[in-house]
Amino acid sequence: MASDDPFDNETVAAILARVVWIVNPVLDVLATFDPLGLRERTKEPDDDRELLDIPGHVLDAAAWVLNTATVPGTKAWDEMDVTARTRWWVIRVGAVNNLVVAYPAVFGAIADLLPVQAALGYGNQAIVLCAVAREYGLTDTEDQVRMLAQVLNKRVINERMTLPEAPNEPEPNWTPFVLAKTLWRIGKMVRGLSDELGKRPHPTKRYTYLGRLPYVGIVADYIGEFGALERAAADGQRWATANLPTV
Repeated sequence: MASDDPFDNETVAAILARVVWIVNPVLDVLATFDPLGLRERTKEPDDDRELLDIPGHVLDAAAWVLNTATVPGTKAWDEMDVTARTRWWVIRVGAVNNLVVAYPAVFGAIADLLPVQAALGYGNQAIVLCAVAREYGLTDTEDQVRMLAQVLNKRVINERMTLPEAPNEPEPNWTPFVLAKTLWRIGKMVRGLSDELGKRPHPTKRYTYLGRLPYVGIVADYIGEFGALERAAADGQRWATANLPTV
């Protein structure tokens, strides 16, 4: 008997592999971009050092701000456990992206006729889940694809499944809009998954109903999508814990 499912595991895995290839270089930029050496300065401040004619105390003040925000690569980040780091990606990155996810709700129920918000919500969860995987040492494309498939698509991907070869793309540059651009790019890539987008952790019915109201809906959708993002991250942690690489 033929299946009603238009997507097989191999098709979903191939799409998720492309998502992973987009996300990881951006996460690398977010985790390492440090042209003034401020992240290292949080660990070994040097008041006598000057860089680009900027006095040392100014650099130390900027480094203190980064350390207070527990940015990856700082002393405060190194002192955090994996659960706290996962929470950072949800709060600092996922919450910002969530503004883009919730924006279509400003149009109320009309937004429900388009797959834009579902695709963006899926993309935001994918970005955070890849970050979670990395914090647990799961950096291989195969592992991240399997995590995304399980959490977002409720599919179990075989470890031996062959994935397409990664494209040779230029490294992303740091800009204030690098996350938003990545989110939109993923959204365009996955919106063809149709019913697959509805399998991800999604807002509760209360926020879904409120999200249909014009203007008010954007607030309800933001809160609802953020709760869904937190659940996706928690599911990702459980999956990562169960699939930690053996030493």
